Amino acid sequence: MNKRSIFLSFAGPKEVDDDFSRVIGEVTPLSPHGRYLHPTPPPSSLPLSRLRDEREVILESMADPIHSHEDVEMDGDAAFVRPGLSRQSLRRLRRGEWLIQAELDLHGLTKVEAKIELAEFLHECKHQWLRCVRIIHGKGLRSPNKEPVLKLHVRHWLTQRDEVLAFVTARPVDGGGGATVVLLKGR
Repeated sequence: MNKRSIFLSFAGPKEVDDDFSRVIGEVTPLSPHGRYLHPTPPPSSLPLSRLRDEREVILESMADPIHSHEDVEMDGDAAFVRPGLSRQSLRRLRRGEWLIQAELDLHGLTKVEAKIELAEFLHECKHQWLRCVRIIHGKGLRSPNKEPVLKLHVRHWLTQRDEVLAFVTARPVDGGGGATVVLLKGR
């Protein structure tokens, strides 16, 4: 046994914590929901009132009812494409020709938590200029009646976002019916 391990084995809790902190260095705790968002460049200096206003808009839109959209098939293989975008882009997205650059896993979140996470995730993707992302909403296997809780809501929320150009149900290798692949606006 080396001297260091002997010292640690007889040290009190405070001394061990200090040694551990010195060896490990600075750490950043995970967020309360256990998801890690990669660090991004510092945000532009937005006024706090604007941030508050954006958050209020998100919270107000929580109660929005789901209306069927003519370009969205909500059961089975969902697909959405903005007017003006070619159907070829939708076919390429469906075939998996776009590289998925980021993903958001919404498992275990409530509808309100999921909507906030989705809005923040899309905002972050927009600032990082990401074009293709995957949203994992689950298939509802553990929910009452075995029906997906977030699937329809996520797709409805996506149709309301300006930065979303198109989305499709993920290929089986990318999560199948439990995930949606989203194409976002570019630069």
